[in-house]
Amino acid sequence: MSKVDRRILKSQEAIKKAVIELMSEKKFDDITIQDISNRANVSRRTIYLHYTDKYDLLDKLIEEHINSLREICEQEDETDSKNGSKTWFDYFESNYLFFSSMLASKGAHFFRNRFFEFVIEDIKNERNEWNITEGKNRSLNEDIILQFMGAAYVGTVEWWFMNEMPYPPKVMEEQIGILFERNL
Repeated sequence: MSKVDRRILKSQEAIKKAVIELMSEKKFDDITIQDISNRANVSRRTIYLHYTDKYDLLDKLIEEHINSLREICEQEDETDSKNGSKTWFDYFESNYLFFSSMLASKGAHFFRNRFFEFVIEDIKNERNEWNITEGKNRSLNEDIILQFMGAAYVGTVEWWFMNEMPYPPKVMEEQIGILFERNL
């Protein structure tokens, strides 16, 4: 990696960190490019070199985290998640400021929608393992089941952050897993 590449990565990381910190302090709509520039200690030009505007920056940041969650799912598919592989809640904990900012009232509402869509996608991918429309759910509509379980998961994650993670990631992962298995 060249010196220029490292500087670019360092600038991008500073910009992302700045926007996350600012979102923990105020509403996203109230954050300006100048605020981000000041906090990241980079010029506005540097921000615009990498991002069209603050919405593009936020969109790329959200996508980065969703992709990391997707990678965790893929790793779980390849290994047994009970054998110590990283879970979503471990990832949430290690990225507390981002997720708490995104899911708190000061956060960006479009993250919640994107996260909800991702959770639904993950439940659909687990459909064969859970047989969501079989057994006790046979007479229920798949779309309604997906909406219910997705909302329950996202709501529980929000509660966990709003209450400053009162239970360790492992407890959250295990108990939510049990609830999903009981209901699917």
